[in-house]
Amino acid sequence: MSEIIDDKTVPAAGAQATAAVAQYGTPAHLLAVAVQRGASLEELRELMALEREWRRDNAERSYSVAFSAFKAEAVRIVKNRGVSDGPLRGKKYAELYAVINAVTPALSKHGLSASWSITKDEKDWIEVMCSLRHTEGHSESVKMGGPPDAGGAKNAIMARASTVSYLERYTLKAILGLSEQDDDTDGGRGLDELLAHWIEQADRAMTTAELDAVSKQGAEAFTKAKDVAGYAEFGRVVTGRRRALKGSVNA
Repeated sequence: MSEIIDDKTVPAAGAQATAAVAQYGTPAHLLAVAVQRGASLEELRELMALEREWRRDNAERSYSVAFSAFKAEAVRIVKNRGVSDGPLRGKKYAELYAVINAVTPALSKHGLSASWSITKDEKDWIEVMCSLRHTEGHSESVKMGGPPDAGGAKNAIMARASTVSYLERYTLKAILGLSEQDDDTDGGRGLDELLAHWIEQADRAMTTAELDAVSKQGAEAFTKAKDVAGYAEFGRVVTGRRRALKGSVNA
């Protein structure tokens, strides 16, 4: 079946409909004309499917353009809090609110927004997903998980809240492709954040099995980054954490 649009004959549905869209306008326009011409239900279904696909493609392109524009803003996340004890003593990091405050204006400027959801909430494991969505509907997401942060004098609720905040911070930075900087300059080797992340993961491990998994994943990350010095420091932390865990079991 064919339809008359602007005094030209074009296909109403099927494989040739895509070419018609390129030549005569949007699928919505073709669908409206098809309805006026009394197209069959099957032809209307094909055009509706084509319109949905067309909208998805446009939304994905708009997301890509917006994300590129966001990256061009060169957003700077400043490490605002220092660590006073533990294996990260002397290091600094950006708290979640500092990351959010840094990125939100630029995200909103380009029609982007971030949100989180807890995708797994088990006794010994919590998983958080961060989604980045554009106003036209396309979204992308990343997930990260970890055990409750039982370090320090935290109760059960505080331990879980600490892990959720930690995962929200890292998944947001991951999906945006951003890292933190010191107040004055990024300085250092540019790999401090990688080391800080895996030291914190090792410190969160509550069993030797969890520590073994962290050790293996961390080794792969340092190997990929070609960070020999960081890997050596990470190894010392893992060894110390392993002794601590075995000591608590034997106590």
